[in-house]
Amino acid sequence: MTNLVVRNILIITFTILSAFTWDEISAQQGTQMPESDQCIICHQELEFLPEDFSENDVHLTAGLSCAGCHGGDPKEADLEIAMSEEAGFVGVPSKQEIPQFCGKCHSDISIMRQFQPRIPTDQVEQYYTSVHGIKLKEGDQKVADCASCHTAHSILPAKDSRSTVHPLNVPLTCKKCHSDPTYMKGYNIPTDQFKLFAESVHGKLLLEENETGAPACNDCHGNHGAMPPGISSISHVCGTCHVNNMQYFSKTKMAREFEELEIHACEACHGNHHVLDATDDMVGTGEKAVCTKCHETGEEGYQEAKKIHSQLEKIVAVYDSAKALQKKVQRIGMDDVDINYLLQESHQSLIQARTLVHTFDHRKVADKTKEGVEKSEEAIQLAKKEIKDYKVRRLGFGVATIFITILVIALFLKIRVMEK
Repeated sequence: MTNLVVRNILIITFTILSAFTWDEISAQQGTQMPESDQCIICHQELEFLPEDFSENDVHLTAGLSCAGCHGGDPKEADLEIAMSEEAGFVGVPSKQEIPQFCGKCHSDISIMRQFQPRIPTDQVEQYYTSVHGIKLKEGDQKVADCASCHTAHSILPAKDSRSTVHPLNVPLTCKKCHSDPTYMKGYNIPTDQFKLFAESVHGKLLLEENETGAPACNDCHGNHGAMPPGISSISHVCGTCHVNNMQYFSKTKMAREFEELEIHACEACHGNHHVLDATDDMVGTGEKAVCTKCHETGEEGYQEAKKIHSQLEKIVAVYDSAKALQKKVQRIGMDDVDINYLLQESHQSLIQARTLVHTFDHRKVADKTKEGVEKSEEAIQLAKKEIKDYKVRRLGFGVATIFITILVIALFLKIRVMEK
């Protein structure tokens, strides 16, 4: 009995101590409820909360309240004491101070690893290498700082679809400044980037189809170290996604000549913000070809472009013919499994041939288109065989139907004769 009482007392004591310990840990981690924060209470009573204040703010939900950034004593109800120098109150930072203000925590790995073990802590360092950071140091008060993109009091994780830096929202965030002609006046840069991007293949995927794998502004320009890609880096920027294109291009004579002439590699043919779907007509010597912007009739590049386009035209024509016959086979209900496999291989060859355009070598393109043409021609022969078999079957069914009809009539007449 005594042992049972002692055990119960120990359990109760342990439970109470655990509760106190948990409260102490929570207090140390700053997880107190906003209702107990005098900063929030006072600002709510005065109806003077920041315009963008949100209880879902990533800092607030992690336990970092107003005093975490602005200093002061959040437990003190007296305004003068709470916002005194003795309480460490620093108030609202100036624009020049904001990066270092945020960097007090975000540049300190010992603080940040508590929240994310692998979180980067070089954002401020990167920022000062960006156009925004460089100009801020020069005293420009209009450039973007941390709060310009992340907001101040309603910061959400980048993976949150409501966040200003969520992939789907990044173009809209950049647009606030970069699409405003009045605000951007004096910087001598265009303000139609968002409009062009929205019409591009990347923009349509991102903004219309919500495909977060498509690049937003920061994927090409960088995040905190935002900078227009240079001549030597632009192919590598595009090559982050378009790996094979970059590898083929970087090994060509054209790549070296582009760099010497200070021509932006991919951008020269595809554009930058207004990147449209690449078509076979972009290659060659036709009206829509980009090759003729530099190469004139008779030049080696002109002839090479013409040959490459011819190879692409050939494989597309044969592939389309095979595809049309496959549809006919499907329509008449015949077997198209092998045809489909062949067409898949042919289409893969077509994709690879289009990528090989970036070698600017018609022989390499021809080797790949030849494979595709052979597969398509094989598919055509199979399709024709299926269609022929179908016709033979129909003829057989027709003959059989006539024979059966004659037999039925003969039997009918025979039965009538026998009945008489």
